Amino acid sequence: MNALERLIRRRIALEGPLRLSDYMQMCLAHPEHGYYVTRDPLGAGGDFVTAPEISQMFGELLGLWAAQVWIDMGRPRRATLAELGPGRGTLMADALRAAGRVPGFAEAVRPWLVEISPALRRRQRQALAGRAARWVSRPEDLPEGPLIVLANEFFDALPIRQFERRGGVWRERVVALREGRLALALGPAVPWDEDAPEGALREDCPDGRRVAALLGARLRAHGGAALIVDYGYLSVPPMGGDTFQALRGGRYADPFAAPGEADLTAHVDFGALARAAAGAGAVAWPAATQGVLLERLGVTERARALARAAASRAQGGEGGGGDAVEAIVAAHRRLTHPDEMGSLFKALALTGPGQPAPPGFAPEAGRNG
Repeated sequence: MNALERLIRRRIALEGPLRLSDYMQMCLAHPEHGYYVTRDPLGAGGDFVTAPEISQMFGELLGLWAAQVWIDMGRPRRATLAELGPGRGTLMADALRAAGRVPGFAEAVRPWLVEISPALRRRQRQALAGRAARWVSRPEDLPEGPLIVLANEFFDALPIRQFERRGGVWRERVVALREGRLALALGPAVPWDEDAPEGALREDCPDGRRVAALLGARLRAHGGAALIVDYGYLSVPPMGGDTFQALRGGRYADPFAAPGEADLTAHVDFGALARAAAGAGAVAWPAATQGVLLERLGVTERARALARAAASRAQGGEGGGGDAVEAIVAAHRRLTHPDEMGSLFKALALTGPGQPAPPGFAPEAGRNG
């Protein structure tokens, strides 16, 4: 039993069973023992690999997306480029390198990173040395003014609540002690205005809706755009509605064993995010799959250019050309193919009212509250 589990057991003994969202919050963000506070979870030696770590193409295309948004906003002299949950800083570094080729962008746009992890902040400072980046712990603390937001695999780590239909009523799932172990149980009945069959399960992410509404209000007031990329669903959740999971060492794990030592996530309800942002005054552009969005942004052309450069270096005697080309092809497939990340991951864009369609999204598709 680790230190965080002892704290959780003590809290249950004092207060009773915990909401699943409270359990996730403690496991992921406890100031001393939380998963994201104590480690760098990314890469081959971590628990998962994100798209920016797979290939530079991902961050470069999102950077050019941000640059086009800035142009469509009228090239404001001061704007914020913020990343929510910036990992090791790889995406932001690649984005700034690509967007920096657009005249005036680097001088006008300052990078801000929303990060709670001291370990990851250290990695981000290394990746963004010389970029004049700044850090905050909450989206609410980002500066006022025109705002461009990138959020890759941020919303899936926000705590969720789960509700199960039993005996004709909805009851919230809670974390309790059962036979001496942490496990899910059912709490008291809760008001939920939906008829559903016995055993039906629903998930809600209050923090996700709150952040989406915050972004929507900021974009309505100051202009800009947000691009949210994550694994999730548009209307019907997968796996019968239960998407709560734990990853440890790149494999699925028991979410109640060794709290704080595994990544806890849930699939993102993109429809709920879109409704929350639109309700706050932004325009929500319905989600596309990651594969479709990257193709629209030119990922295949970029992959071909990188492959040609790698082959040219090999012909010049630098070596490694064949391996490099194979790696580029493999990365392209992993990012875009439906059997890899291409379909599971979705992309939702938000903009301020009256702005043109963001790159990669159909002009007729936007809607607001």
